[in-house]
Amino acid sequence: MGKSDFLSPKAIANRIKSKGLQKLRWYCQMCQKQCRDENGFKCHCMSESHQRQLLLASENPQQFMDYFSEEFRNDFLELLRRRFGTKRVHNNIVYNEYISHREHIHMNATQWETLTDFTKWLGREGLCKVDETPKGWYIQYIDRDPETIRRQQEQERKKKQDLDDEEKTARFIEQQVRRGLEGKELEKPVYTELNRENEEEKVAFNLNKGASTSIAASSETSSVLGSNALKMLEGTVKRKSAHSSGQSKEKKKKSALDEIMELEEEKKRTARTDYWLQPEIVVKIITKKLGEKYHKKKAVVKEVIDIYTAVVKVIDSGDKLKLDQTHLETVIPAPGKKVMVLNGGYRGNVGILESINEERFSATIIIDSGPLKGRRVEGIQYEDISKLA
Repeated sequence: MGKSDFLSPKAIANRIKSKGLQKLRWYCQMCQKQCRDENGFKCHCMSESHQRQLLLASENPQQFMDYFSEEFRNDFLELLRRRFGTKRVHNNIVYNEYISHREHIHMNATQWETLTDFTKWLGREGLCKVDETPKGWYIQYIDRDPETIRRQQEQERKKKQDLDDEEKTARFIEQQVRRGLEGKELEKPVYTELNRENEEEKVAFNLNKGASTSIAASSETSSVLGSNALKMLEGTVKRKSAHSSGQSKEKKKKSALDEIMELEEEKKRTARTDYWLQPEIVVKIITKKLGEKYHKKKAVVKEVIDIYTAVVKVIDSGDKLKLDQTHLETVIPAPGKKVMVLNGGYRGNVGILESINEERFSATIIIDSGPLKGRRVEGIQYEDISKLA
């Protein structure tokens, strides 16, 4: 059995060692690679891929730090919101749960040096409520999601409406009782002394008279209330049925053509974005930092790591590089080839290049996918389309 075999003792030991978290000092955030010992980390720092990443980072180091800081903040707040909600919790508990994920962003790659600095920053920005105690810093997430705020407002409105309905019902019952008691004077009880004329005569008490009067009064009140409540219920049902029928008529008016027109208007209203990378498109490397070997070479985008960075595969050599979109540009194919729209109202659609206008640096394409298939679009700029691999 060879040393590199999958079931060899060395391979099994390496897989056991690679499980779980490793030491932070042997982790390279730029390459997102964890080394198991000092020798491995040293060899990685001398590798060609690490040197290429350092060259890219040296062009704009603040951009990379801002990116890592934003990713760390978003992941930390998402864990705090999903795991603990709006409860007050110790910041170290949240941080320990965050770093238990192996592929997390390390804090030494962000703008914050310690967890305390990050906690204070959250308090200053108004993202969390923070307070310091003898046991450490505690944080509490502030939920500003528009959907959550709308749901809370709706619950408060419903609660207020229920209170108003209860108050109206109580006032209505009070009026009905007052109306039923109008013109009737309450009989005052007359107290007499209990005398028994005959020693052998039995004493009898009549206790049903008052009860029968109260039952009769209550039956009259309940009958009036029942009739009025029935009328109110019928009115509510009629209003609901009319409203539902109106909604159903409005829904029936919409046809497939209307939906397509609304979709097209929504695409036209879509604002342009400052990112355009898409998988499976052909791009050209324009940076000279990687040497003449890759300058002006064409590559295929294999993966978009974030909206501004992509992993590309060079067509000639097959090498894989991790580049920012500022180091790439789009490729315009010959007429008749397939292209992808990367920006604007038709973003994400695949089309066929019909013609090129060199004077205006624009092209005319025919949409070949989606509900707008067959649509002819003119005046699309070069940077908004690219050849499809």
